[in-house]
Amino acid sequence: MGRLSRRAFALAALSTLATAGDAGAASARRPRATTEMRGVWLATVGNRDWPSRTGLSAAVQRAELLAHLDAAARRRLNTVILQVRPTADALWPSPHEPWSQYLTGTQGRDPGWDPLGTAVAEAHARGLELHAWFNPLRIATHTDPSRLVASHPARRHPDWVVRYGGKLYYNPGLPQVRTFVRDAMLDAVARYPVDAVHFDDYFYPYPVAGQTFDDDDAYDAHGGAFPSRAAWRRDNIDRLVRDTATRIEQIRPGTRFGISPFGVWRNASTDPRGSDTRALQSYDDVYADTRKWVRENWIDYICPQLYWHMGNAAADYAKLVPWWAQVARGTKTQLYVGEALYKAGDQAQPAGWQDPAELSRHLTYARDHPEVRGHVYFAAREVAQDTHGAMARVVADHYRQQAAPPR
Repeated sequence: MGRLSRRAFALAALSTLATAGDAGAASARRPRATTEMRGVWLATVGNRDWPSRTGLSAAVQRAELLAHLDAAARRRLNTVILQVRPTADALWPSPHEPWSQYLTGTQGRDPGWDPLGTAVAEAHARGLELHAWFNPLRIATHTDPSRLVASHPARRHPDWVVRYGGKLYYNPGLPQVRTFVRDAMLDAVARYPVDAVHFDDYFYPYPVAGQTFDDDDAYDAHGGAFPSRAAWRRDNIDRLVRDTATRIEQIRPGTRFGISPFGVWRNASTDPRGSDTRALQSYDDVYADTRKWVRENWIDYICPQLYWHMGNAAADYAKLVPWWAQVARGTKTQLYVGEALYKAGDQAQPAGWQDPAELSRHLTYARDHPEVRGHVYFAAREVAQDTHGAMARVVADHYRQQAAPPR
């Protein structure tokens, strides 16, 4: 479990319970929680958030990392979700996979320090939880295996690799692949007291028009018991999720396991259990049965990426929050909501995102649904810079006191 500082815990315990809005709304709305998820994703793939570029000295990399942790604490957040395995590589000295190229610019080159170990210690010193974020199956954002370091497992096992959509992926239809990626990821759990293991929304790759994910040989070898290739693929991802959960508990009991999937499981037009949306479906398109993982209590928390504004015609935030609340109701899986802070003020986004109060309205709306135990913001760069003022509005409206992360 998380190691919350005594100071942060005391502040959270003493924070005032309050309601918002008029008296009628307040009577139905959950009081402001003294324990809730207030998280931020800190992305490293492509140097999205950190490090700001490759090749920085160890001292500068460390200083930038601590600045992100300080920004999270300053915004009264309580959890940082750090991407530590962006492309089948590592931000710690892993015996399974090479050092990440996003540190030094060269895959496999030792950066001269331990980013994950430092992140865990420094986050805990600030009263923050540190969730280790892994991308299970993406190998590279290109299709040339020769660009990988010679010792890379994908070069030693070319039969594990599928080219698709301009990227390289491990094939989850192979049992040996699932075993390897699980062991590679959970080496970090064995080494460090991370508070949680976190997967994002990438399982089978998102569909690319005119392209086929070539897993014919794996399906011929392992798919005979299933009614369709789609059912077999979903079972492969189910096995990865379920087996990861089991191993986490064996390696470091009390470490949580959370997943942040695409925000639509299935549309109601496809399945009456689905949401009133018209969007890509994780169940059918990336073979992730996210509803099942919640209902079966395989994971400790789910954080669907509800990256749409209120009133969006295809996927309305105000329709998806109650749908996910109903899914989580009565389960042991906690529900957090992934929030698109990066869209706030972006002129390429719809008009709803031009209002700095849009995200604050999300939190106000979600408080009507007691299953929602908090929010996570994408991403750290926007939390720190906040050029549109959307994060400052959230803090002013909703985070006036500290809160401990859910247990």
